[in-house]
Amino acid sequence: MYGLVGATAVLTLLSYPYIFLTVRGSIVNLDPATEEASRGLGYGSWRTFFRVTLPQLKPSIAAGSLLVALYTLSEFGAVALLRYNTFTFAIYQQYEGSIDRSVAAVLSFVLVLMAVVILLLENYTRGRGRYFRSGAGSARKPAIVKLGRWKWAVMTAMGIVLMLALVLPISVLVFWLLRGIGAGEPLLLLWSATRNSLLVSGAAALVTAGMAIAMAVLLVRYPTKLNRILEPISFTGYALPGVVVALALVFFGAQYARPIYQTHWLLIFAYAVLFFPVALGSVRSALMQISPRLEDAARCLGHNPLRVVMRVTLPLMRSGVMMGAALVFLLTMKELPATLILGPLGFKTLATSVWAASSEAFFAQAAAPALMIILMSSVPMTLLVLREKSNLA
Repeated sequence: MYGLVGATAVLTLLSYPYIFLTVRGSIVNLDPATEEASRGLGYGSWRTFFRVTLPQLKPSIAAGSLLVALYTLSEFGAVALLRYNTFTFAIYQQYEGSIDRSVAAVLSFVLVLMAVVILLLENYTRGRGRYFRSGAGSARKPAIVKLGRWKWAVMTAMGIVLMLALVLPISVLVFWLLRGIGAGEPLLLLWSATRNSLLVSGAAALVTAGMAIAMAVLLVRYPTKLNRILEPISFTGYALPGVVVALALVFFGAQYARPIYQTHWLLIFAYAVLFFPVALGSVRSALMQISPRLEDAARCLGHNPLRVVMRVTLPLMRSGVMMGAALVFLLTMKELPATLILGPLGFKTLATSVWAASSEAFFAQAAAPALMIILMSSVPMTLLVLREKSNLA
């Protein structure tokens, strides 16, 4: 499991939710009338999926794939543990073991160039197609399709993924925890770290979601040459390792923003820089499925642009916004390098607690905060699933 094979397997299991959640948010907003019209013209289920449904999901698939590609470029912990040398690992070694930081700066610049290439490819793949209803009609809930004989095959495939990505890691953590308790190992008190993690993760999710809404409206509803330049620039922060962004903000805070240096505000700003593309991809995909005619109608009724966004646009793109905020919350809960470097003195989160214990090989003490991260991260996703189920009922 070491090297390329192990890193690929682990990163695949770790990052597939980025595409899953983004595409899921788009599927919820799909208009079932388009599929019904396709079948009324004689197309079967498979042909309708490939010719009608799949093209409408192209923005969300491209956005999710972009997040996976950028996340893979910036990942450090998994590839380092699995002994696979990447740009991020080389940058970390240069920062830790060399006084001259020019080599690390050059490697970081190459990493940014690779991210820009990926962004250009995603922009070309997305194209200029329209993904909203162009004719009259009313929104309806999608009909549930029975899988029939394919039910058990699909359930088996889902079970394998859940086993490898969720059950197996949790089982190992529980084993470490019980083994430590049986050996008399003291467990870390997690109340303070849990509170800190929830506060900064929630604040980062709200700030980043607000920024993503503003940027998505600007990019989708007011496309200009300047906006097309700003879009790839906004995504490059996700390709940078957290240690690079954190050290850059340390220099900025110490030199130009001393009132917020070593405060929660600078830490939350770092989270927004790192995870803004996550929220933007989901929010933009949801906005692209909304017809601008609805907003034009609201303006004709006398509403100003801000009121149109608050009363018409935001309610329609609510699922995409909530998915984006949930993804930011999940990523912030487990973010480590920026928290270690930019956090206030004595500020501990669940992620830093795991790092402190595991770096000393105290795996029993690391298991408790790791399990708490999983528990806390599951709360927003559970609420979203229950809310959507109640809406579909």
